[in-house]
Amino acid sequence: MSLRGEQVAVLGSGKAHGACSLLHAAGLGYGASMALDLPVAVRLLDAPSKRELDDPDGLLDGVLEAWVESGNALPEGKTLEDLHWAVASKIPPRQGLKSSAATSIAALRALCAATSTDLSDAEIVGLSVQAQIKAGVTLTGSVDDAWACATPGWKLIDPQAESIEEGVLLESSGPNSDDWYVLVICRGDRTQKPEIEDFVPHQNTFQKALGALQEGRELVALTWNGRAMLGVLGDVHGRKITNDSLLNGARAAGISGSGSALVVVAPKVSKPTCERLKQFFETRVKGVNVVETSFLNSEAPE
Repeated sequence: MSLRGEQVAVLGSGKAHGACSLLHAAGLGYGASMALDLPVAVRLLDAPSKRELDDPDGLLDGVLEAWVESGNALPEGKTLEDLHWAVASKIPPRQGLKSSAATSIAALRALCAATSTDLSDAEIVGLSVQAQIKAGVTLTGSVDDAWACATPGWKLIDPQAESIEEGVLLESSGPNSDDWYVLVICRGDRTQKPEIEDFVPHQNTFQKALGALQEGRELVALTWNGRAMLGVLGDVHGRKITNDSLLNGARAAGISGSGSALVVVAPKVSKPTCERLKQFFETRVKGVNVVETSFLNSEAPE
């Protein structure tokens, strides 16, 4: 441990962002998530940070383990015991907004910066998946989540493909952030984790989400996937909030990941709708925290 007053050196830093689900990968075997403007920054330090690290699942230990197992070097003159982390995140944790994927991506980028290692986005995504599996924070490997936290837009992913690159089936810049108002309704840490068999009765609804994605209708996919996941989780309260959101003018609404956060999307051109939705959540729904954000778009392919 460093002596009091001793300067803590930042060996490297990295950034990523959160995301919301368009298609849960446990539903049909294909997954897609859309990037959100919920930033996370991770710093790799040579001594413990004064701020306590919140990493109950040991995700950052998993990042270091995956990094070393892949043959990558540690910062010069440092051992694993010499390395410490500091995380600054705007992503509500353990609510389905991909905080684990985003933190692992940012941590891997910090390691790249600290060691002058040049890895492609696909290589970083692969290491993120390994780290999340080691930490036990994913049902499916979360390849789609890792892509969405590493790059803007969305990608439809086949996690069973032979390589990370070959797993990308479709990609898009996503709904234009200039057009859409995004509210994240945070309801606290998820209270349960679904089992794979819980998804089977809802495959038809997941299929509707997949079909919408294939047609380029991401917001429709978000809503259908949300309905399927509310069924998987038996989330009656979430279903009511979702239905009320649509009745109050939202164009799309659905639960993200395995919960508990709900993502509500409304057209920016209709300011009264946006204000009505915000007022509805602040006055009519108890025990929630509302976060305003936006989609992160990639550059459209030429």
